[in-house]
Amino acid sequence: MRFLVFQHIACEHPGIFRKFFAADGIAWDAVELDEGAAIPALENYDALWVMGGPMDVWDVDECPWLVDEKRAIRRWVRELEKPFMGLCLGHQLLADALGGTCGPQRPPEIGILDVALTTEAESDPVFGNLPKEFKAVQWHSVRVAQPPEGAVVLAKSGICPCQAMRVGKTAWSMQYHVEIEDNTIDDWGNIPAYAQALERTHGPGALPRMAEAAKPHTANFAADAETLYRNFMRTIRQ
Repeated sequence: MRFLVFQHIACEHPGIFRKFFAADGIAWDAVELDEGAAIPALENYDALWVMGGPMDVWDVDECPWLVDEKRAIRRWVRELEKPFMGLCLGHQLLADALGGTCGPQRPPEIGILDVALTTEAESDPVFGNLPKEFKAVQWHSVRVAQPPEGAVVLAKSGICPCQAMRVGKTAWSMQYHVEIEDNTIDDWGNIPAYAQALERTHGPGALPRMAEAAKPHTANFAADAETLYRNFMRTIRQ
């Protein structure tokens, strides 16, 4: 199998999923859209993963490549009906590309925070056997305000009602981050936009506090990511 990965900044890559891809012999091509890389022919790939990034879905003047990216996502999900996984910005782009809406997340969700599955997730092939409540890394100030037509909401938090969703039979996405590795929070803290959002929300010195707060949950982050990945792979192979 060969996966296509849309990236919007170099440090927001598939993270821990790279290890799972390698173990399964899955080749994957990363397209660094923010650096001007062109989107290749979609027909050559078996799944599309869309990662996070510091831009917002409506930043088309500053990031004109977002227009082509949304068009590719729409074609992938609606026309080709191939497997899709979106994370953070990728979750928002899926909603926006398919006719949903995104808006400000007030207050922003940044930190190690609680997420809960919805009752609809119980019968979902990818989310069904995940923990019903869990801690996750959040780092966003935009949310999916209205999911696209036909979407099923699979997870929520106290202030963000669409933390994860399925669209059709082949597309899944989530607002929180499951790709976390040991160095992820420190790496993202080096991105000015992320560091500023973190300090606006939690005050000076928030980065080391967030990194420390994540440590007790590292094993659960990895286990949940692997479960999600195995479920996704089993589902798309069927």
